[in-house]
Amino acid sequence: MKTNELLLKLRTKHGLSQDALAEKVFVTRQAVSRWENGDTVPNTETLKLLSRLYDVSINTLLGSPMKLICQCCGMPLEDSSTSKEKDGFFNENYCKWCYADGEYMYSDMDDLIDVCVKNMANEKFSEEDVRYYLRETLPKLDYWKKYRELGGYGAIEELKNKLAEEINALNIEGMPKVTKLNSLVGCYVNLEYRLPNGETVKFLDDSATYLGTQLECEFGGDRCFGVAANTDFILVATYGANGADPELVIYRKR
Repeated sequence: MKTNELLLKLRTKHGLSQDALAEKVFVTRQAVSRWENGDTVPNTETLKLLSRLYDVSINTLLGSPMKLICQCCGMPLEDSSTSKEKDGFFNENYCKWCYADGEYMYSDMDDLIDVCVKNMANEKFSEEDVRYYLRETLPKLDYWKKYRELGGYGAIEELKNKLAEEINALNIEGMPKVTKLNSLVGCYVNLEYRLPNGETVKFLDDSATYLGTQLECEFGGDRCFGVAANTDFILVATYGANGADPELVIYRKR
């Protein structure tokens, strides 16, 4: 779909008149009309405002002229998987699992490869095949070429160390000390906890990335401790095999 056609479709979908849209993105109604007639294209700053307003990437607004991939893990980027900055603007260099809440989630390529292998391996491609492919591909991506310059290494390692200190300071009975936190995709650790009234609740976001780990209970048995945290909170739970019968131990705002 051409840019002018898409802009008209999005405005209509959101129930906006040309005047109303013009007011939201600080242009004239005539400018909106020219976009939709295909006479002109919004400038870069206006495209950013339209992107945030419609919750689609600039690449999409321009008719997807480029096939974008995450410059950290290499996955193809779509609007639903593209990361955002804290101010709500899309960051079209990364997926939302590699860059979340203004933070780069991976400073160790091996950690990223371990996560990707679990998600990518299938009957056609073995874990060994996927691991070999990633080791060949990731070093060619921009993030791994210059991630130290981006501040990702220091920032994420500092956050991991700080979170580990805070978690260990909770002194939860039976839980070993946390020595390492890994990046975890929300959908794999977002368990349902039963409330006293019988209802269940989830505390995490399936599409977000967290820092966490799993630890065996010091008292033995078949239950484990699970930790998930980010810049806003720390969650500790216990559960049985494959996440069965989860019980919330603590959910603390930071």
